[in-house]
Amino acid sequence: MSAPLLQVRNLTKSFPVGTSSLFARRQNVLTAVDGIDFDLPRGRTLGLVGESGCGKSTTARLILRLIEPTFGTVTLNGVNVLGASPSELLRLRREMQRVFQDPLSSLNPRMSAGINIGEPMRFHGIGDRRERYERTRELLEVVGLRRDDFDRYPHEFSGGQCQRIAIARALILRPKLIVFDEPVSALDVSIRAQILKLLMKLQQDFELTYMFISHDLSVIKRICDDIAVMYLGRIVELAGSEQLYRAPQHPYSQALLQSIPTPDPTKRYGDLGGLEGDVPSPIDPPLGCRFHTRCPKRMEICDAKSPALIDRGSGQRVACHLYD
Repeated sequence: MSAPLLQVRNLTKSFPVGTSSLFARRQNVLTAVDGIDFDLPRGRTLGLVGESGCGKSTTARLILRLIEPTFGTVTLNGVNVLGASPSELLRLRREMQRVFQDPLSSLNPRMSAGINIGEPMRFHGIGDRRERYERTRELLEVVGLRRDDFDRYPHEFSGGQCQRIAIARALILRPKLIVFDEPVSALDVSIRAQILKLLMKLQQDFELTYMFISHDLSVIKRICDDIAVMYLGRIVELAGSEQLYRAPQHPYSQALLQSIPTPDPTKRYGDLGGLEGDVPSPIDPPLGCRFHTRCPKRMEICDAKSPALIDRGSGQRVACHLYD
């Protein structure tokens, strides 16, 4: 078996958030990502799911080294991303790209669609003006737009069309990894389906590897091969998509899946599968299992001991004392 394209080990990020009192010098710390581990094989899509504030987007920014970690390692195609020198990092950035949630705000409104797409080639010194022009027009067609759209500006396109432009810009450097951060949440349902279909086709045509962040579990189910469920900065379950949707093991994963609406008028849905209470503050997380304050299957050990993410067979890993 070949080595995975992306390896993440003990990735952690803490932010100072002020002092604990007016006269104290000690700062409080918010740990947004807390020692996560996973592998992403080539050509596959890993979904990151969880409630707002669980650390999904911070994880993506750490992997792309848009922010520096507190500690941990990220290896892309055998290269240590976090230990790369500025010149090495510049080269690595050609291999990993990101598509943002709001397509219009992610594009420069003063540049035409074609210039937006071709700008990464100019920045990295790839090709001359003619080569950039031809490559950009080619990618416009690949993502479902017209070659003649090169000279139109972002405000002249719909939201779905702007996202296609953003996807073309991510493809222009021929990356190995693309991180999608809620890329369809701002789009209409019909347009959302078209963009997802496009992403799956591009992945096959260009042999791409994806990391896909979303709150929409129906979207995650459609596009992802593997899913990592995050809660308060930690991965609580990591499994293949079919495994997770068929038989979720962690109580939090079960609650997430129970919250998915279905066209059954006899069923009622709570905010999160019937869970009570709010997510604890990441500045002062609970001792033991971080989910125990809301868990319907809480045991005495959950209050004191943090569960490890263990393999339960068939590659399904769960952090829960129910399976110790």
